[in-house]
Amino acid sequence: MRRLLFLTVLVLPVATPVRALIVGGGGGTATECLTVFDAPANYRPEKPSNVLCTDGDPGCDGDGVVNGVCEFPVAVCANSTFDPRCLYVGVHGVEVDHAADDGDPKFDPDFQAVQARIDAQIPVDTTDPDVCTAPTTIRVPVAGPLGSLCKRGMKKLRLRTTSTPPPASAPKIDKDKIKLMCEPAVGSGGCDPQVLFTGTFDRIQRQVFNQSCAVSGCHDSQSFAGGMTLEEGTAHGSLVDVTPINAAATAAGWKRVATTGPATGDPAASFIFHKLTGDLPDVSYGERMPRGKPKLDQGLIDIIELWIAAGAPEEGWVPGTD
Repeated sequence: MRRLLFLTVLVLPVATPVRALIVGGGGGTATECLTVFDAPANYRPEKPSNVLCTDGDPGCDGDGVVNGVCEFPVAVCANSTFDPRCLYVGVHGVEVDHAADDGDPKFDPDFQAVQARIDAQIPVDTTDPDVCTAPTTIRVPVAGPLGSLCKRGMKKLRLRTTSTPPPASAPKIDKDKIKLMCEPAVGSGGCDPQVLFTGTFDRIQRQVFNQSCAVSGCHDSQSFAGGMTLEEGTAHGSLVDVTPINAAATAAGWKRVATTGPATGDPAASFIFHKLTGDLPDVSYGERMPRGKPKLDQGLIDIIELWIAAGAPEEGWVPGTD
């Protein structure tokens, strides 16, 4: 059954024309054309089926800026005519993996946007050829910096398409995927925190909160775990000098992030610091964070400690965090 999402995003009411580069996505030949990706595939060169880009490369990175993130426009097309060997048309439903903000730890708002455009722009059971959504910008961050190292970042976009069932026959299934990969820029600037981030808190937001905390089922605006969100635009106000809802931490006199002056703070009285290190007095203080995941890289914990000790500024660089 087709999934419906109600989002406060702008989606176009009509389909857009097919662009030049079509990727089948890996389904069997007979069902390959039920849905395909319209994306700037360039890897591997001999048979492009994925996207590999260097951060800041204007030929493939949509923003053309060295900022630790590659932006890729990806559309989805139904009933493609790109391969004459395909036998089936008629798309009854399309499900995008990790598109629902329902506690899925791999939930991705970019994938949610892909799902929303499919639901709005590919009519149920249409047999019209080459019906495409508008492109969705999928942002793929570089992995790092951790220490002085950055590595390739990657997202996998996966679809499961169900065909319109013909009379007295079961529907067909088309499973497709595309890898979207972002390499660090060549040279020292490609892994320089002062190039990739605007300041210490921006680094913490993008490297820690966005990837490990403001995720489905945790501290996002839908789940609101612990009575707070750590999404961009709300994280700083949810943390600094705010009393936690955990009774034990409150009784201990802790704040989520405790400051002691205009440019000073106290990591030992900051609940978030104890939650990340796992140094909690007893079970009444809850679990180490991120819950159910490996402990945060020690280098990132050190950055958060220095940031708190410097009074948790929202802007600028704290010495030692760059």
